[in-house]
Amino acid sequence: MSQIQKGQLANITYTPKSPNYPFVLDAYIRNSRFNTSRTTKPTIILTPWLENQVQAIVTCAKKSGTLLKIRSGGHDYEGLSYTSRTPFVILDMFNLRSIDINIGHQTAWVQAGATLGELYYNIWKKSKVHAFPAGVCPTLGVGGHFSGGGYGTMIRKYGLSVDNVVDAKIVDANGRILDRKGMGEDVFWAIRGGGGASFGVILAYKINLVRIPPLVTVFRVSKTLEENATNLVYQWQHIADKLDNNLFTRAYLHPVPGKKKGEFTASASFIAMFLGDANKLVAIMNKNFPELGLKKQDCKEITWIKSVLFWAQYPDGTPETALLNRKPSFASAFKMKSDYVKTPIPRNGLQGVMGMVAKSRTLELMFNAYGGKMSEIPETETAFPHRAGNIYKIQYLLYWNEAGAAVEKQNINVMRNLYNYMTPYVSKNPRESFLNYRDIDIGRSDNGPNAYNQAKVYGVKYFKNNFDRLVKVKTKFDPENFFQNEQSIPPLRNL
Repeated sequence: MSQIQKGQLANITYTPKSPNYPFVLDAYIRNSRFNTSRTTKPTIILTPWLENQVQAIVTCAKKSGTLLKIRSGGHDYEGLSYTSRTPFVILDMFNLRSIDINIGHQTAWVQAGATLGELYYNIWKKSKVHAFPAGVCPTLGVGGHFSGGGYGTMIRKYGLSVDNVVDAKIVDANGRILDRKGMGEDVFWAIRGGGGASFGVILAYKINLVRIPPLVTVFRVSKTLEENATNLVYQWQHIADKLDNNLFTRAYLHPVPGKKKGEFTASASFIAMFLGDANKLVAIMNKNFPELGLKKQDCKEITWIKSVLFWAQYPDGTPETALLNRKPSFASAFKMKSDYVKTPIPRNGLQGVMGMVAKSRTLELMFNAYGGKMSEIPETETAFPHRAGNIYKIQYLLYWNEAGAAVEKQNINVMRNLYNYMTPYVSKNPRESFLNYRDIDIGRSDNGPNAYNQAKVYGVKYFKNNFDRLVKVKTKFDPENFFQNEQSIPPLRNL
């Protein structure tokens, strides 16, 4: 690493003998399943704060044949950004977090180590009528979230984060810093939904800000099984993707205590974000979804930045500065999965789901409405392919706090049983999945001679027909497969 001055090198290098090594490693581990005595730890953690340091790290790692794992916010659900079965080094991007906003041009350059909370806060400080369409979790790192096709509550109005990215900077396997023009349109296409870590180290994205009204409206209305929740979810499916593009709704299925002590039932919470006022929102909902019985008093008219806090489940009155907190409120173990729904699930199917939720006391499902802008953008526009034809996307969630391999196995089996149960009701050939809801169950690559066939198993689920184009881009841009993980895009060896 001759390009990094000795004094700088000492300040960005952590080995297991360094006093702060455990703190730096743990700071961005979001899933405690991958922070046990059984977890393989990195031989070194490198925390650059300058772009030329990243160049030097990549160059040195390639020369020495070192496996590099790139971590921005640490939210990879399977820990692939900070674990490995073989010796590895973590390139930790959290110091590269600058945000440069140009309100006049309605653009911003955002470094990969910035969090969504920091981005939202900085936009709000500059303008009360601009925003950016990305995720609801403020501690997500920009690098991973954007490159995987991150989405949020403005998905139906403005599409995904990557639909609003206009430039990027990446360090390639040869240590070069390339912008959109330098990397070429194929690579720029790939890192908008195909995952950045297969192609290089994303340094920053240039984004287009979007316009929002001074006030938006949100609501959360919850109904239990006994209050006709199953039928409400059934009805919601028929209108979720057809509502006004300014309106995003989520149906959140989760267990709640029942009326009798020790009993649990299931609840469906309908949560919404509307880029408009409460009167118009109530009119839209009562016309299209009268079964919910929405009233104006159920709604809150608030600023966009307050809606960010609402969706992140902060209590009313929480100051906007809370979005600058990089530590999530939870640090439990979890397993997550995803699905896409193209035809409404029948009532008996939903009854089975609600029963499993109540019985488990831990399973949660989030049904996130599609349609709107998502149906207008072609599957091939970016590497993210899940566009028209989807009513909603499902996120499956299961959290637990007990430690141990046996408890982990038991909980993962509960999740897999639900996923198996859902098979008849979701997309088929392939059964589609969302890259940012990483799921190692759907396939794994050892990055050996058979990498293409291994990767195709998960690749067509994440990327559908875009998978082979991603492979071609990878083959040309990183033919030696320097940038790799257990679910990365492989190069074709014979090209």
